[in-house]
Amino acid sequence: MKTLISIERLRKTYHIGTQQVHALDGLDLTINVNDYVALMGPSGSGKSTLMNVLGCLDSPTSGSYHLNGQNVAKLDEDELAEIRNREIGFVFQTFNLLPRYNALENVALPLIYAGISKRERLERSEEVLGMVGLQDRLAHRPNELSGGQQQRVAVARALVNRPSIILADEPTGNLDTATSMEIMNLFREIQAAGNTVILVTHEEDIANCAHRIVHLRDGKVQSENG
Repeated sequence: MKTLISIERLRKTYHIGTQQVHALDGLDLTINVNDYVALMGPSGSGKSTLMNVLGCLDSPTSGSYHLNGQNVAKLDEDELAEIRNREIGFVFQTFNLLPRYNALENVALPLIYAGISKRERLERSEEVLGMVGLQDRLAHRPNELSGGQQQRVAVARALVNRPSIILADEPTGNLDTATSMEIMNLFREIQAAGNTVILVTHEEDIANCAHRIVHLRDGKVQSENG
């Protein structure tokens, strides 16, 4: 299997007053192309910090993070932003949709930043909304959609840039059990189509949908199975 992510001795230290907090403490992790990984751990285990570093939203204090062979731990803000736009699609617990925009416009947003023409933006957005089963909801605004439909719009937005990684942070946290399973089935289809999926969750049944479960504790990988 081809390695997509290679993390070695990763540390992230925060200074709070006179205290040092080691959110990541020498963490090692490898994720291959087309993996489906769940990150689990108690509050304070480092999973949110790791997600931010994986998503190029934050830089580590020390250690290396290679993504597709490039050490992104050494990149500046502009270079990190470029990698985020090109390589990574984000799905959040709170959907983060813009209320004034319809589903098609919400999904097209990342393509504006990528400099894609309006015609191609709309074509690609319609295509991914079809992939997540919302081809008949293109003109609906978020308040006209159910929670599950809103999360599908958010997943379509994450896919529209054709990223290599989907990062999902508690993607079913605001959904009921039946809708949660629908969204997890959608992630399984996305992974089967060739994407690498990494999700943070504290729910065992959601984590069990992944092929690998990585348990974090005190900023390190404690164990993994799968």
